[in-house]
Amino acid sequence: MMYALVDCNNFFVSCERVFQPWLEGRAVVVLSNNDGCVVARSNEAKALGIKMGTPFFRIRKLTENGGVEVRSSNYRLYGDMSERVMRILRGTGLEVEVYSIDEAFMLLGGMNPEQYMPLCRGTVARIRQWTGIPVSIGVAPTRTLAKMASHFAKRYPAYRGVCAIDDGTKRSKALSLTEISEVWGVGRRGAPKLESAGIRTAADLAARPEEWVHRNMGIGGVRTWRELHGIPSIDRDIEERRQSICTSRSFAGLIEDKEELAARVSDFAAACARKLRKENSVAAKVAVFLDTNRFREDLPQYSPALETELDPPASSTQEIVKAALGIFGRIYRPGFGYKRAGVTVSGTGSADIVQMPLFGEEDMKMRERTEALSGLMDRINAGEENLLRLGIQHPGHYADGIRREHCSRLYSTDWNELMEIK
Repeated sequence: MMYALVDCNNFFVSCERVFQPWLEGRAVVVLSNNDGCVVARSNEAKALGIKMGTPFFRIRKLTENGGVEVRSSNYRLYGDMSERVMRILRGTGLEVEVYSIDEAFMLLGGMNPEQYMPLCRGTVARIRQWTGIPVSIGVAPTRTLAKMASHFAKRYPAYRGVCAIDDGTKRSKALSLTEISEVWGVGRRGAPKLESAGIRTAADLAARPEEWVHRNMGIGGVRTWRELHGIPSIDRDIEERRQSICTSRSFAGLIEDKEELAARVSDFAAACARKLRKENSVAAKVAVFLDTNRFREDLPQYSPALETELDPPASSTQEIVKAALGIFGRIYRPGFGYKRAGVTVSGTGSADIVQMPLFGEEDMKMRERTEALSGLMDRINAGEENLLRLGIQHPGHYADGIRREHCSRLYSTDWNELMEIK
């Protein structure tokens, strides 16, 4: 079995460039929600030393003098462009596993290099021609090595968008050239611990005995170690379920009105419920937190948080929102200006194995009704969130009201914002 990891290059920036071609060759950054910090950079912005997570205020002068172009996050546009790319991948006839908004695995089966190299190069060209998005493809016998190969394809133009780690010699060289922080399954969070043990590269980790890896990194580390040795060990069916899901936002201004804040909390709760259903999960706990602006020392401060349990666990919008609003009513206090709020669902498990009460026939009927309604909302809202929503929710999108001063148009998802040719 061979895997091909298709990775969209600087995806958010590339989406902006598709409809604004004058951005090609210029330093471009895309900001996080509320225009807080940098979440995407063009290669030109990286060359200027701009790091991921850099607060916007630190580079504001660069944007004001024209040295850097800045855009607010436009997730509806990015989501639509992502779906266009994934549709092309599915058109290859291969099995496709979507990993994230800008990455997907294609399962190449037992193809040989004479088969998969032309296929991958053709896919790179087709995606570029049909969507305008540049992509890089890494081919290898494991998902971890395929992701590593995609990094080389992206980094070195000589690969022409496709790099294959398909023999022992290539694998050894790739491992020696890959820093441990760049290994899928380790990352920047796991790297410091390994670096303190003398592990600087993927080759260093692969050279350690399996027993050492298990003792220091657990079963997840063993899977990564085996993948580096070319042994497929990470399967989509054994990926760990997210233990918690959080939806939160910082507001452009302070919110004091209780009803307005409740609407925001209900939106966040509904978003969490939708994410649960997308993963076929249910949650056993719901938590709500509120924050005032801690940087405003001239204002009173208040940052409450509270959690409640759901019995049985649930994923319906109605149940999650009801629980969140119950908590909100207990922690809200008038007289404060709230800058941020959020909802977290945790204690997740499979929706297929929920244990209902022994004598709960009415509860079962109610659960069936709420699940049916939530399913209907998901189908109607598939193209645009919040078309169908609960009455308590905010009339707009749950992200409305946040700062987006540099947002581009919805070029591909809104009739009123299509490109105009004069």
